[in-house]
Amino acid sequence: MSNILKALVLASILLSAAPALAGEKDVTLYKSPECGCCEGHADYLRENGFNVTVKPTHDLTAMSRAAGIPDDVQGCHLSMIDGYVVSGHVPIGTVNKLLTERPDIKGVTLPGMPMGSPGMSGTKEGPFEMLEIRKSGGVGGVYAKE
Repeated sequence: MSNILKALVLASILLSAAPALAGEKDVTLYKSPECGCCEGHADYLRENGFNVTVKPTHDLTAMSRAAGIPDDVQGCHLSMIDGYVVSGHVPIGTVNKLLTERPDIKGVTLPGMPMGSPGMSGTKEGPFEMLEIRKSGGVGGVYAKE
């Protein structure tokens, strides 16, 4: 079985099991083994009351695709939080909004590695736009701006 196929199978299992296995404050964060800013985002989530388990992987792109996130809007890392997919350095206000409102979407993504976002250095140059990840895959409109 190819590594990509293994990653897709793993992502499918994780996405289907996430609601049953995790509580609202439990986060599983998948990241590239070499990435330090993802550790910064994990610390940020911990500082905001979440229990974070970090899992390094070389299959992040394939896992993000399996979660329905197109390549051009994938974030730096992939988190599973209470049945939702959260891709990238998404601020806590948007995470809390997602968990409170419980919209009928798969999750949200903050594409790339925006400077000044939680876990990233630099100065924030404007509001971050978190995009909806549709249950059918792909992205919808802007879910939140912070």
